[in-house]
Amino acid sequence: MTRVITNPAGLHDPAGYGYSHIVSAPGEQVFVAGQYGSDESGHVVSEDFAEQVAQAFANLRTALAAVGLGPADVVRIGTYVVAHDQEKLEVLLNELHATWGAELPAQTLIGVAALALPDMLFEIDAVAVRPAA
Repeated sequence: MTRVITNPAGLHDPAGYGYSHIVSAPGEQVFVAGQYGSDESGHVVSEDFAEQVAQAFANLRTALAAVGLGPADVVRIGTYVVAHDQEKLEVLLNELHATWGAELPAQTLIGVAALALPDMLFEIDAVAVRPAA
């Protein structure tokens, strides 16, 4: 799929923050619900933030693969971080760059007081685009 990333002049360079300002692509949109650091039974895998982030990204890849897509097809993500701080941002940035390199999707990061389950510290949702036929 051809994704077009645009970081317009007049706006800051967002790469160091883990996102692109604008990502566009032709095709059918696919919406992936929030994925968190869960095992196959839905239980949170660890109390450690980094482990939860890694598992959430693995779960996102599993969800995308189930419909024949991968990270390269993702144009937008939403990330939700309990008690967001700089240390957690660094963990997230590492995972974002490991997954997308310099071709980062558009992203909104939201610091939250809590998520759906008491042990959840991180969640990611995504919009992907299935390439036009």
